[in-house]
Amino acid sequence: MKIAIASDHGGFELKQELIDHYAKEGVVLQNLGTDSTDSCDYPDIAKKMAETILLKQADLGILICGTGIGISIAANRCRGIRAALLYDDFVAEMAKKHNNANVIVFGGRTMTTQDVIRRIDIFNQTAFEGGRHLRRIEKIEEEK
Repeated sequence: MKIAIASDHGGFELKQELIDHYAKEGVVLQNLGTDSTDSCDYPDIAKKMAETILLKQADLGILICGTGIGISIAANRCRGIRAALLYDDFVAEMAKKHNNANVIVFGGRTMTTQDVIRRIDIFNQTAFEGGRHLRRIEKIEEEK
């Protein structure tokens, strides 16, 4: 599985910790930026991630901003993106099981690295149930 990761300045430190952690496990996270704690705009980062996912250059995206709220709102503005803010372990499971999220989101200033790693692992170890949940996802994707 190809996983891309990106953050704004508020999520930069957590992003680097995740890249380092998963590299030790032999998992390479494709870093889409930002590359410092210099202020930048999260909508630009979310758009870059959305393009990466929609062009199938990655199977899963991880986005991080200060709280995870702004960047998840921006990502969800892109048709075809289902970004879920994984603020607890149950939500991490359900984001995959019922929503088949293709982008998972975290708060660099509101979550610990250990909690985020656990939630990523829960998400990745969970299967999408399909069925009625697929029907609901298809309704989200319908043209209006």
